[in-house]
Amino acid sequence: MFGRFTRGQVDVRTEPHVDAVAAAPQVHHDLREDLAEDPLLHLKVELHGHLIDRFNLAILETATRDQILNEIRPIVRDFVRAAAVALNARELDQLTTDTADEMLGLGPIEPLLKDDSIADILINTHRRVFVERRGVLEETGIRFRDEAHLLRVVNKIVAAVGRRVDESAPMVDARLADGSRVNVAVRPVSIDGPLVSIRKFSRRPYSLERLVEFNSIRPPMIEMLRIAVRSKKSILVSGGTGSGKTTLLNALSSYISPKERLITIEDAAELQLQQPHVGRLETRPPNVEGKGEVRQRELLKNALRMRPDRIIVGEVRGEEAFDMLQAMNTGHEGSMTTIHANAPRDALSRLEQMVGMAGTAMSQESIRAQIASAIDVIVQTQRLSDGGRRVVSISELTGMEGSVIQLQEIYHFIRRDVTEEGVIIGEFRATGVRPRFAQEAAILGHHFARDAFNPQVAL
Repeated sequence: MFGRFTRGQVDVRTEPHVDAVAAAPQVHHDLREDLAEDPLLHLKVELHGHLIDRFNLAILETATRDQILNEIRPIVRDFVRAAAVALNARELDQLTTDTADEMLGLGPIEPLLKDDSIADILINTHRRVFVERRGVLEETGIRFRDEAHLLRVVNKIVAAVGRRVDESAPMVDARLADGSRVNVAVRPVSIDGPLVSIRKFSRRPYSLERLVEFNSIRPPMIEMLRIAVRSKKSILVSGGTGSGKTTLLNALSSYISPKERLITIEDAAELQLQQPHVGRLETRPPNVEGKGEVRQRELLKNALRMRPDRIIVGEVRGEEAFDMLQAMNTGHEGSMTTIHANAPRDALSRLEQMVGMAGTAMSQESIRAQIASAIDVIVQTQRLSDGGRRVVSISELTGMEGSVIQLQEIYHFIRRDVTEEGVIIGEFRATGVRPRFAQEAAILGHHFARDAFNPQVAL
């Protein structure tokens, strides 16, 4: 099988040693410094770059794992020797095995998917791959051989979840087997070639307590949100792209009683609910004939027939907002969702516009009354200029005054200064306002600390 490799891609059966030695000068000049930090990760990156120039990648689709192992073993050995990297027999064998697995998986980006310090992988055509670590973007040395190589990986991703991407459907949302969220755009909408964005699935779901370690939130704020969830207050998490909305939604859901039945609705399933009684629903795009589409609004209507205690929508984007509010107002208190908005008041305006998209004969005042009745708490998240993610505001809806929805802020984040390195210095403070649901929560046995809302006490 591998004898079909063409010259120019190198017949690896006859020339592995010569080829690996010839490739040695191409190894990045700082490889040895990188190896001191993370030997296998950087070596895999270099090894992938070495292999993709030499293999007929199309043959990998029909090759078995054992065949790939047999072919790449001498190449890996000679590459490591040429790069002057000291690995013992066990490490060399592990590197060979990992490389074979990656070639059968998602190729060059597999090492990045296994790196827990990376939150996002951003592929800008086959030539450049960026990652985000701790809120900061950095370019990697990873590349694909050509556009066809990248498209082969893309098609493997989308086909696994029964979707497709081509000229007739050039944009698609999908997910990896581990739950990582994937967005793809190809020609003609992506002018220079495929663009792929991967939001990695955290193997260790973040709790609100763990977010304290990253200074994203403070304990009194956590206590308020915990009591709000236990008291079945409906929560809207608002924020921009990459501000941590889904992470926060996951963390909030951990406070829901395991005795409740939850139904989740998402475009691409990524929520990690820990309760034993969870039903997961996912939208579906239309097929080649333009039929078979299942939208969030249809899933929401169906969810109401599934006897949920709470409904959790990954993100409201359109007309389904009307059905979400209806659910919250008709016995499904404590439901949660996220929305793209830069401030709590903006979130209400966007929600109002979305309800209008449902085509109902409701006046603006009626829509606002529905929102004020359905939503109890808005949690605003933000990704700051230093890459840090913060819960910058927690507000409570207190009803209507005339035709205006009333908001009162309970906690907020105050920026104080910026260091020379660009790190934002700030603090979380209470506004001095006590939430109106505090009395109701006390009846249920949930009590706030005495100084929880004292603006003079540092959080």
